[in-house]
Amino acid sequence: MSSFACLPRIALLIAALLPATTMAAGAYPDRPVRLMLPFPPGGPSDIVGRMFAQKLGESLGQQVVIDNRGGAAGTIACEIAKNAAPDGYTLMQATVGTMSINPSLYLKLPYEPLRDFAPISLLTETPYLLVVNPNVPAKSVKELVALAKSQPGKMNFASGGVGTGNHFSGELFRMLSGIDVVHIPYKGSGVGMNDVLAGQVQFMFINLLPATPFVANGRLRGLGVTSAKRSSAAPDIPTIAESGFPGYQSTSWHGFVAPIKVPAPIIKQLHGELVKITQQPDVKKRMVAQGTDVIGSTPEEFRKVIQIESAKWAGVIKTAGIKPE
Repeated sequence: MSSFACLPRIALLIAALLPATTMAAGAYPDRPVRLMLPFPPGGPSDIVGRMFAQKLGESLGQQVVIDNRGGAAGTIACEIAKNAAPDGYTLMQATVGTMSINPSLYLKLPYEPLRDFAPISLLTETPYLLVVNPNVPAKSVKELVALAKSQPGKMNFASGGVGTGNHFSGELFRMLSGIDVVHIPYKGSGVGMNDVLAGQVQFMFINLLPATPFVANGRLRGLGVTSAKRSSAAPDIPTIAESGFPGYQSTSWHGFVAPIKVPAPIIKQLHGELVKITQQPDVKKRMVAQGTDVIGSTPEEFRKVIQIESAKWAGVIKTAGIKPE
């Protein structure tokens, strides 16, 4: 019998196997999924990651196991996730730091965000709040800028350290407003906020959640939020952009990505589940309580955000003279 005579039998065998193959491909996930979190437990990133991991596990019917790998500004987790098998069983929480700031801040980064990772969805966005000590005679963003311009080099702004989100928020504000102010870095945002409360530093960009109680009791004055739109957690506070500085935006955001070669159907499935989660009322309520807005973007939209943010922060780092490490 010639080899060609066997072809009908081979075709029948392939046809018989196709349903099983299709079924296997559609069975994702059939075991627990690992979610890499790039920072230690207890912080804002951890809170967001754990909530979405729990919800995603419920929707997928498989547990999503948290793997906190803090250190090196998130690069440890990124490198592990990058080198994981591209089968959809290792996901990573992406942040503005790991995806859009680190590439310009570190010379020997062991990954490239959009070369090594496939965006799934941008999930949340947390604005900072520009706060001043009540003794500062400025009740709006414009008044603060006018005051700073009237005494160049005399006013200070605090941050949680060089390269932190509130540091970059201040540098972007300084660039767009044209003010001459001095950056005072602290070992943590809480320490910096204490000096703003004490009146030793004039202003600071701080996460909404820790700042809100002090604004409510009058120990701080909130002038503007750093998101493009007003925050659902503080709808009465105008944005800095609408306060006379269009284009200003600086937020802490979180999303999910996967190793770059994860099959497109799995990315599509994960995206669909995550968007459904962002639409759940209890998720929105819980995030607003954390001073966070829920997004739920497409992979393409998330990719665009990473690109835009990368270009913006690269420009800030260069203009501010922050040296890559």
